[in-house]
Amino acid sequence: MAPAAPPRTPPRTLVLGATGFVGRWLVLELLTRGEPVAAAVRDPGSADALRRWLHDHGADGTAPTTVTADLTRPGLGLSPEDDARLGEVRDVHNLAARYAFGLTRAQAEPANVHGALHALHWSATRPGLRRLVHLSGYRVGRDPRPRYPLDPPTTAALYTRLGGYEASKQLGDAAVRVTAPRLGVPLTTVNPSSVIGHSETGEAGQYLGLAHLVRQLHRGRLPLLPGTRRTFLPVVTVDHLARFLAAVPEHDRTPLAAHTVLDPATPNLPDLIALLARHLGVRPPRALIPVSLVRRLPRALTGADPETLTFLSEDRYDTASADRLTTAAGLAHPPLAPALTRWATRLVEERFGAP
Repeated sequence: MAPAAPPRTPPRTLVLGATGFVGRWLVLELLTRGEPVAAAVRDPGSADALRRWLHDHGADGTAPTTVTADLTRPGLGLSPEDDARLGEVRDVHNLAARYAFGLTRAQAEPANVHGALHALHWSATRPGLRRLVHLSGYRVGRDPRPRYPLDPPTTAALYTRLGGYEASKQLGDAAVRVTAPRLGVPLTTVNPSSVIGHSETGEAGQYLGLAHLVRQLHRGRLPLLPGTRRTFLPVVTVDHLARFLAAVPEHDRTPLAAHTVLDPATPNLPDLIALLARHLGVRPPRALIPVSLVRRLPRALTGADPETLTFLSEDRYDTASADRLTTAAGLAHPPLAPALTRWATRLVEERFGAP
């Protein structure tokens, strides 16, 4: 008779959004560290896909506990059995969000605002909770005194001005930062810059934002580059971000913490695009065009989604807290230029996500 399998160690970390681009790399990083992990999935099919992906990347695909969750429902929509299986969870990573441009408020708000609060309220029910880590949005969370909820006219105006995705991410960020102290939940918000592929393999899996700009460049549809010589669109590799997220609960000790994570070696956008053009063997944009002018031109002519234009800024960002944690955890950004070119190669190989 074969010996009985040893009992599974109860998960100590729950990853919401485990099947997403960043989520699966975080699950892989946690498993590599020997952390008992629970991965929240929408259905058995996505659980199977995650197991295959983990196996293909050198991990035991059967190692994570999988639970079926729905972030848009109170209690995360967990069954009583799954909720009990998560009784010893001490760290919660909420990486779940609806990420797309052109979303309506009705499409974006359930996951990005209400879902953020559902994750927070559920975390407050864990008796051994150490920290909730909320993956926020780029250029989000910079208000030192967030307000939530906003009055209906102000909320509606925000959605009109920013679009469904960015407005909902701003509101979700404010909601958890305002509510966490009331619930006594230790909270860290992590605001990453544009996330590119794995630093060594270039593996992508996400094709919005900067990846769309690279797509236009590769196909000869970027004759003019929106912005100025100082436009700064910082990036971070997905493997560095995963290592950073995994380190947060161990190193953050204050009730509230916030980190902006980006690679400081990122060149200004025109230089970044020129680097990728040389690598891809295509012609770089001939000139720059002010973002204000792009906004007034027909989208059919520019190929630019209006929501993406808010990310094209000359702003610089305070990364001091993230830099301190990176040093304390013994982490370092991988060399950026080869990471960018490997990512661009994979984007082309993967046909920019086309089926």
